[in-house]
Order: sequence, then C-alpha cells, then structure tokens
Amino acid sequence: MPAIDSGVQLLAPPPPGCEDVLDGRALAFLALLARRFEPERQRLLGLRAARQRDLDAGRMPDFLTETRDIRERDWSVAPLRPDLVDRRVEITGPVERKMMINALNSGADVFMADFEDANSPTWENNVRGQVNVRDAVAGTIAYESPDGKRYALGLRTATLVVRPRGWHLVEKHLLVDGRPIAASLFDFGLAFFHTAAALIERDSGPYYYLPKLESHLEARLWNDVFNAAQDALGIPRGTIRATVLIETILAAFETDEILWELRDHSAGLNCGRWDYIFSYIKKLRRHPESLLPDRARVTMDQPFLKAYAELVIRACHRRGIHALGGMAAQIPIKRDPALNAQALEKVRQDKVREVRQGHDGTWVSHPALVPVAREVFAAHLPGGAPHQIARRRDDVRVTARDLLTAPAGEITALGLETNLAAALQYLAAWLAGTGCVPINDLMEDAATAEISRAQVWQWLHQGARLQDGRYVTAAMVQQTLTNLVASLPERVGAGGPGADKFSLAGHILMELTTGAEFAEFLTTVAYDYLD
Repeated sequence: MPAIDSGVQLLAPPPPGCEDVLDGRALAFLALLARRFEPERQRLLGLRAARQRDLDAGRMPDFLTETRDIRERDWSVAPLRPDLVDRRVEITGPVERKMMINALNSGADVFMADFEDANSPTWENNVRGQVNVRDAVAGTIAYESPDGKRYALGLRTATLVVRPRGWHLVEKHLLVDGRPIAASLFDFGLAFFHTAAALIERDSGPYYYLPKLESHLEARLWNDVFNAAQDALGIPRGTIRATVLIETILAAFETDEILWELRDHSAGLNCGRWDYIFSYIKKLRRHPESLLPDRARVTMDQPFLKAYAELVIRACHRRGIHALGGMAAQIPIKRDPALNAQALEKVRQDKVREVRQGHDGTWVSHPALVPVAREVFAAHLPGGAPHQIARRRDDVRVTARDLLTAPAGEITALGLETNLAAALQYLAAWLAGTGCVPINDLMEDAATAEISRAQVWQWLHQGARLQDGRYVTAAMVQQTLTNLVASLPERVGAGGPGADKFSLAGHILMELTTGAEFAEFLTTVAYDYLD
C-alpha cells in the first residue's frame, strides 16, 4: 500500500468500511506518538528483562526505598470525573459490535471495551473494533443479526472506558520508520484521535484502563503519552482519566508510586486478579517455595491475595480515588437452574467479600450478573453511597512477605488436565479470532489461559509431585495434551470457536509448557500465527 509519508507503512488494507479510521490524519497522529515514545518503551522493556534476571538470581521484590517519601506523604490525585463517581458495577468484554451494544445497555455503570485480553488481535478485530468504539461514542452503533434481530443503544448506557493492549505488544500491520508500532499506542491513539472531542462535547471524557504495568516508570510513560496526545489535539492536560490494573506482582509494590505518576490523569486502581496470579507464577518461576496449588484453590481469601487487595484499597483511599474489585467470570447456566443458582450465589459471596473489604466497585463478565453485583454493593455501601473512598484503611500494614508467601495446597492430576484443557480450548479459539470464550460455565480470556500454561511449566520445571505421588513430567504433559487435542474438538463441535485450530494450539502449548525457557506471554508467541 502507498505510504502516508516516507516512514509510515500499512502492511494490510483496512477491512471494508473501515478506511476512514486509518486516514492520513490518524496515521500521522500515530506516527507522532511512535516516534516520540518508542525509545523509552524499548528501554523499559529492557528493564523488565533485567528485573527478571535479578528475580531468577534470588533478589525478591520489595518496596522501593527511593520512593518512600511518595508512599508516606499525604497527597491526592485529580478530582473524580462526574460520570466516574459511581463505578459500583463494571462490565467488560471485547470490542465486537453486538457484545458492545449489549454491554452498554446492561445496566452497568461502566463498560470496559477491551482490545486486550478479551480480544484476539487480528487486524480485522483491531480495526473494526475502533469503528465500533467510534460509533458507540457517536451513539450510532447498531447491529442486525443474521436472523433479523436488531440491536441498538438504549436511553441510558454505561460510561465507556477503553483498554488498549500492553506495552510488551506490537501491532505488526503498521510500521513507523521500519518498526511495528507499539500496540498500546495504536489502540490508545486511534481511540483518542477519533473520540476525544465527541466525548468532551457530551460532558464525558476519554477514559482508559491500563494493563500489565510492572513499575511506576511505565505509568510515567503513559502519563507522558497522555500529555503529548492532549497537546497534539489541543485538549487541556488532565482531560484523560486512566484506571491502572494492578495485575503484576511487581506493580503491587508500587501502587502509591503508580498513582503519583498518573495523579493528574488517575481514575484509580483495579485488582486484576487473574493476571496477578499469572504474574506471581511467571516472575517467581525459578523459586520452588513459590509453587501454587491447583488453580481452583487459589482464591481471593488466600492470605497473599487478600494482602494484595488490601494494599490496593489502602493506596486508593488515601489518595481519594476508587479501588475496584476483580472479575466474576461466571455466565448463566441455562441448561440447569440448580447449577445456575449455585453460580449466582458464588458471585454474590465474592462481591460481598469485596465490598466488605473496602472496594468501591467490581467487575462482571455477563449482563446477567449486573443485578447481582449491584444489589450487593447497594446493600453494603454506607447510606447508599456510590463508593466508600472516605473509608481509609490506615490500619492495613502489608509486608513483602505477605505478598510473596505462597498458599499451601495440593497439585492434582485433575488440576493438570484442567489447566491444559482450558489453555488449549482458549488458545484454539484465540487463533481462530475469538478472544472471549465460554469454557466450563466461565467466561475465559487470555489471563486464565496464561495462568494455566504457566502453572504447568512451573510444576514441570520445579519437579512438582502430584497428590498421587507421581512427578509432573514432560511425557505426562505431552500425553495429556495429545489426548485433549483428540477429544476436545468433538466436545466443542464443528461450529465451535477454534474447532479447526486444536492441532496448532496443541503444538504451541506443548512448547510453552515444556520448553526450557519460559515465554513471557502466550499472546506474543501466538500472535505470529494471526492474520
């Protein structure tokens, strides 16, 4: 395709009907961001790699001495935006058109449109997702299903927040000066360029969720990007608001510092618990004392996860901003009313735990869970308030040991098979272009697939023993995967997501779980196989 300037090159045409999203002005804006911030992104990724080498060598995470003053001083972030005051119930989902309409109409306070873990980053999905975001902001988004059912926005819709991909990813279809643009800048840049003015005009604003941060320096980079983007479009600094997902073990040690770096743009912190568990396994993978038991046993009432949530709440409430709870991944079980009632009760109990702990809001993955979460937060927040930010948690004292001590529990053959089955089924769907997949009555995204394959790698390479006395071996993993590759396609069905991708997914997963080196992200490895 012809280049917009000598350094900007599209390697694939926009999907039909999406050409104006990647017009010359938008590409020039993306190039501005890429040229200015790519060197610092590369430097920070280098720091990630160096930190991993330190962890492997035995230097465990701790709170930073050089930023003690930031943690101990009294200060606050920017005032709450009016349409982000009430965040009691947030729903998340991919940037697929029908699912976006349903989420915006769900009755939730906030909808997070996800270009990250719930999105398979095909070129089609990424660019069409930008059209869907733009149309949602304009209020014109609509969809007609093959059977003629029409979907459109209702009178009251959730506040829109966009989650771009993380700093470690690239968008391979757009080169700037010969290098793929950072996926973060591609996703953020297009959404901001096409919707910021319209959002401001309707008394809202450009709001974002920031994933996978590992340090306050990465938050500082985002803050610099926000300032440059606002300056380039003539928008006052501080208009953007961003909520950071504390979903890495290293970021947990820098919660105050992350809020400080984004203080003019901050909308709070979220406990991204599934990715957090993945990060714990990944970062401490060389440490036998950090082995986690079966994934089903790693619940939020485990001491190391309870400490993490309390740390996030304390930091947010000291700084005058929201602390948001984690995802309820359950989905309606229509085939069995009794099982459905049990699933809803699990959600209710989880949300009661969160609100009593001090969270100001929570996440759900399906519209049917919105009323359950809303009822819990309405009943337990003081005086029917939209949040409990004034509830300071100065009594909370969290140490490095609290965050790092692994819970006890068994590793079982069923846990091994469950991990491999979930990762295999999700990866097959992801390779087929679907990033949000119902598996075993849960809505799974990339985070749970990452936990599953990371656990298997660590169990194998640390010589873990199963409850029945057997050691986890490469042969055991290979045989289990072989059996699953043979059996799962029939269970999914010929029309199921990824039905024709199980062989490829099994090949990728075998290397990810048994290879000598740990791949930092499943999605960076599998991205090479996407169009």
